[in-house]
Formats: sequence, C-alpha cells, structure tokens
Amino acid sequence: MLPTILDISALRAAYASGLTPLDVIEEVIARRAASADPAIFITKVSDDMLREAASALMARAPEANSLPLWGIPFAAKDNIDAKGLPTTAACPAYAYQPAEDATVIARLLEAGAILIGKTNLDQFATGLNGTRSPYGAPRSVFDADYISGGSSSGSAVTVASGLASFALGTDTAGSGRVPAAFNNLVGIKPTPGLLPNTGAVPACRSVDCITIFAATVGDGIAIRKIAEGFDAADPFSRRARPANLPSTGLRVGILCEAEREFFGDGNVEALYDEAIERVKALGATVVTFDYAPFREAAELLYNGPWVAERLAAVERFLASNADDFDPTVRKIIEGAKGKTAVDAFNGRYRLEELRRKTESEWEKADLLLLPTAPTTYKVADMLADPIVLNGRLGRYTNFVNLLDCAAIAVPAGFGQNGLPGGITLIAPAFTDDALAPLADALHRGAAAGMGVDKAAVPPEESRVAPADDGSMEIAVVGAHLTGMPLNHELTGPGGRLIRTCRTAGDYRLFVLPDTTPAKPGLVREPGHEGTGLEVEVWALPADAFGRFVQKIPAPLGIGKVKLEDGSSVSCFVCEAHAVEGAQEITKLGGWRAFREMTSR
Repeated sequence: MLPTILDISALRAAYASGLTPLDVIEEVIARRAASADPAIFITKVSDDMLREAASALMARAPEANSLPLWGIPFAAKDNIDAKGLPTTAACPAYAYQPAEDATVIARLLEAGAILIGKTNLDQFATGLNGTRSPYGAPRSVFDADYISGGSSSGSAVTVASGLASFALGTDTAGSGRVPAAFNNLVGIKPTPGLLPNTGAVPACRSVDCITIFAATVGDGIAIRKIAEGFDAADPFSRRARPANLPSTGLRVGILCEAEREFFGDGNVEALYDEAIERVKALGATVVTFDYAPFREAAELLYNGPWVAERLAAVERFLASNADDFDPTVRKIIEGAKGKTAVDAFNGRYRLEELRRKTESEWEKADLLLLPTAPTTYKVADMLADPIVLNGRLGRYTNFVNLLDCAAIAVPAGFGQNGLPGGITLIAPAFTDDALAPLADALHRGAAAGMGVDKAAVPPEESRVAPADDGSMEIAVVGAHLTGMPLNHELTGPGGRLIRTCRTAGDYRLFVLPDTTPAKPGLVREPGHEGTGLEVEVWALPADAFGRFVQKIPAPLGIGKVKLEDGSSVSCFVCEAHAVEGAQEITKLGGWRAFREMTSR
C-alpha cells in the first residue's frame, strides 16, 4: 500500500521490499483516473505508454533502486519539451512536436524517472495564479474554490495530490514558489542558470529558471543535483560556484514593520510570525532589514521594460494569432509594444542602482526569510480582478531572479481558514545547497505534513544535514539549553543549535538533589508511555566535544537517546540510582517548563 504522497524515500523503501515500477505505475494510472481535478494535465502519457516505460526501465536496470531515480514518477510543466508529447505553453494554436527532450528531462529520464504527463499552466507562463489557461484552472488541493497558484499550477497539484513524486515547473516571477505555498509543498528555485533552459519555452529568457516541486527539501535537492549542470546549448547556462553560509552565528533577515504587507490576511501573517520563532529556536539571529529596494526591483519585472522580453518570446506568434491568447496574458504582453531600447537601458540602470542599495541590506543578513505569498484568493475573485490580485501574489517573489538569488520555498503551516501558507529562504547566487538544511528544518518544524496529507511526516532518510565540518551532535536537556546558566559551555567553543525536538515517549525526567545550578536527570524506562521531553540538539567541534564530555560530573554521563522521529543522538543521561526519591517533573514536558514554574 503506497502512501498518499509519493515521496522518494517511501518509493525506494517500497521497491526494496519487492514492489516494481510497473506496480507503482498501475497505482499512478488508477490515481490519475480517479482525480477530481480535470485541469491538472494538458497531455497525459497514455496508460499503455506508461506501462511500456516501466517495463523498459526494468529491462535496462533490473535491480531495484539501481539508478538514482529508479521508477520515480514525475510530471513536467507544458512549456518544457518532452519528445513524443506536444508542447503547448497552454495555447493550443501554439502547439508543436519537439524533436528532443529538454536537457533537464533527458537527464531525469536517464536517471530512471518516469514521465507521466505535461501539466497545465498560466498561458506562456504569464501569471502567478493558475487561472489563465484554456485547459481550465487547477485548484488548491485543500479547497477547490481557491486558486492553485501559477504559473506552474498543474505541476504543483500533481505532486500535492499524490499523482507524482516530483514535478518540473518554471519560475520567472515566483511560479516555482507560489504554487508550492498554496499546496503545502517544497519549491526549489535554483540560482538562475544552474539548471539549463534548453528545451523550455521562454517567458523572460534572461531570468527564467526551471524549478522543482517536491514533498521534501531532501527530495528537491536530490532531483536538482541530477538535473543541473552546464549546457553549452543554453546561452544563459552557468557553471556552479557553490557558496557557503556561516555555520555559526547565522543572521536571518525578516521584514521590518514598514514593509510587512499581507493585504489583510491575518492567517498568513501569523504563519510568518510562527516561522520567525522557529528560526530563532534553531539558533539563528533574526534581524530586520529594509525590503524597499528589493520591492522596487520586483516592480521592474512587470511594470518596467522586462515585460518586453515576454513579447520577444512570442512576437511572431502574437502578430498572427493574437485572438488565440488568453485576454489577460495578451494585455500584459501587448503592454510591451510601447517600450523602447531607451526604456530597456534605463530599466537596466535602475536595476543596478537598486542592486547597489540591496548590498547594504545583505551586510545585515546572510539570508532572507520572507512570506512566499502574502495571501491567496478564490478563483472567482481572481477572474474578476486578474491583474491587481495577481500582482499582490508576487510582492515577495518578483525580485529574486532579477537580483540573481537562490531560493527554497517550504510549507509554514495552516491558518485558521484551513489553507496553507509558505515561507521562502533567499540568499545570493549559488547558495542553493547552503540554504537546504535550514529550509528542511523549518519544514519539519512546521509539522504541516506534505501536500494534501497534513499528517505526513517527512522521512528521516530525506533529512538534509549541514555540510560535514567535523562537528559532533549532542542533545541537552537541562542547564545547557538556550538561555540557561550553562549554555555558554556550548556557544563559547563554537557550538551551534541544530534543532529543538523531543525524546521518544519512554523517558522520565527528575530534578537531581544537591546540584548547583540545579540539574536534571534523564532516565529511560521501557514501557513508560509519555509524550517525550524537550531537548535541544547542538553541534560541537570535535575537539570541543571531547573537552565538554570530560567535564560532565557523576551521576551524569553521555549515552544514546532516542528521539521522537526514531533517530538517536548522544545526550546527557543519568544513572538510575541517582533519581531514587528525586522530584519527578516528567509531566511538565521538559526542564524549561520546570524552571519557568519555579521562577514565578
């Protein structure tokens, strides 16, 4: 029995237990036929062709999981070429039969993935809402009255509803991030040029990015690494130059009060505030920054001369087929007709002026934490006011490619209205890998599930760990917690907080008598049924770890403690005899709650 969401770890485990790609494809076929949203796909790979693809894979690589994406089903936005399927860009009159696969699709197929179809989009990738298509408007997987987000609408819904493990989108103004937020997914928006655009219909060729929708950050990063790589056929392709972020003392930029705009949506605003608290709990320092120059750069994408790039992409087709365009898309693209070369140069000059202004803001923060979208809308409302409402969706996304940034969008939880919200981590070019551990930790901390399955837990196998710098992890339960008297013994030698979590349920916590400052005793009692105890997992440099452990007084020591997610980590534990007659505080849930109670 496959889970609702077909994350890669789940499929690999199923294959290891004897399931075959043909079995999974039969399930995909059944799910696709039962789907309640008829607007997800523009072209489906036929059932028989899917079975043939699965059989061909098993003949080419008969051993389970012998290829990186062995038997992993995926979908692609229908502005990315796949040989044997038409490319329409959501305009039937524009359709053509590509002679070759897009570079990224060719790489994914070679790695063992199975393409199940081409997905719907805002026509010519012009929009962030998902309603501008003659093939219909895909809907939010949580409420069919609401938009799915665009322009990569069908791609997001495909993954969020459990039809595919991942899907390709494109992103010029936020099309690989906004649909992720509206469907409780991860959106990987690479540094521009990291994934080649060869075989993708351009929107704004100089800033377009192929993107990835996935259930987890780990899945998305793994797929990105397979698809990326320099391609001389793409004039905007770039060779990766990986950039790091600080391993300690990470500074995360958050919106200053003057630039917070949620258009009256208190649900999304509350989710943003909760995400800020989570990033603090992970040990980062939050700093406010001035979003104004970023926002002004964002406005250039549609209100400046860059709209002329959209006209350049379809100029000949528009001249002969204007009536075949979605009316809103046509209005936007035809708005470029009055732009001149002088406007283009002045726009470029203004962008560079704004880029210079953002430099002072980047001196304050190593990365930015922004709402993915400030709000969402019902389909009916979007159709009634398509340009103004669409423009609001891009408030925090439109600048990212213009200013050459990497970004990862992750779920932030659900509002009281039952709809999801999202946050995005953004940093300068080529920080794609460096952003991933924090993005993964924030997704897990939101406890929002994956796609339509709110209760799903991202598997431990997909966890993204920080780059190995020789550090060793240790969990602390008492006086070494953040803000406690002995925390300096961790921060002083360069320790960094990895995450706040809980133990498994069979641990008990006591106050050790005659200790100054007061110390806890953590003891495991198999059979005890509890909710777990709060711990912080820290990373210490290897030499500091050794010195730290040497200082631990009896009856305390270091042992392996099982955490709520099933993993184990070194942690303070106590000899059982030392807690005989000691005050038990297990029911409080952790040392911090005990200290707060006793300080009143």
